Amino acid sequence: MGRNKVTVIGAGNVGATTAQRLAEAGLADVVLVDIVDGLPQGKGLDLAEAAPVVRHDGAVRGTNDYAETAGSDIVVVTSGLARQPGMSRDDLLAKNAGIVRSVVEQAAAHSPDAILIIVTNPLDAMCHVAMQASGFPRERVIGMAGVLDSARFRTFIAEELGVSVVDTSAFVLGGHGDTMVPLPRYSTVAGIPITDLLPADRIQALVERTANGGAEIVALLKSGSAYYAPAASTFEMVDAILRDRKRVLPCAAYLQGEYGVDGLFVGVPVVLGERGMERVLEITLRDDERAAFERSAGAVRELVAKLDELAAVS
Repeated sequence: MGRNKVTVIGAGNVGATTAQRLAEAGLADVVLVDIVDGLPQGKGLDLAEAAPVVRHDGAVRGTNDYAETAGSDIVVVTSGLARQPGMSRDDLLAKNAGIVRSVVEQAAAHSPDAILIIVTNPLDAMCHVAMQASGFPRERVIGMAGVLDSARFRTFIAEELGVSVVDTSAFVLGGHGDTMVPLPRYSTVAGIPITDLLPADRIQALVERTANGGAEIVALLKSGSAYYAPAASTFEMVDAILRDRKRVLPCAAYLQGEYGVDGLFVGVPVVLGERGMERVLEITLRDDERAAFERSAGAVRELVAKLDELAAVS
């Protein structure tokens, strides 16, 4: 039984930090791939030289050649252009769709049994591109957004109440971005719904801050976007799959009738295990929550329609 192998495509901040977490946890051998000559090799070598100090035996290497990714258990796709201040997620659409299509085709050819975790924005639309480019079944194409969104929500809840983030749970549905749907009645502190602990206006402020969490960091950094929390969130998904933990995590999944949505990637709670997305957990939504969820799904549907238009033109 050999060690697990994870390929991370994109050696920017998110990719490199994800590779670092995976290697340091001893979870897998890691291959870091990027189109830029020298960038993945340099970061891979730097990470490898940290191994004796951190005390792990995983191999970390960087490459521009997809042949070295062959036989990967999981392929994480982070490559693409980061959002600049003032740039909408839609501006990224055409450029990142081309990048994701190309890298997924190459990775899938060398690792036909891999599970794909998509991190590139606009997230939900990029999952569609990856599913088409790979031809993989829905169990093996999953988007990382909900784990990050709920981590942000949990951070803000804990800060507001002066409690440990460990005891806070947050429930977030829908697309990644401005239309995400945090569900306060399912968001808890040690099992107590936050609706029992906070007034509605404070909850609403936390919900809005969560929806704008990425933009808040982009505005502060002025160049680049968040990467520590996105990498940690991606690691949690990889860990759940490789260790077959059956974790219940919010992820972008291809729905086939669940939540009344068919043929679209939307953020929902799923069970993650060795087969990837093992099942979708469906909960009953109240009318206002369902309306917000449908708005979110509609925004994803528009992006996918835009992608189809762009493909037709080109």
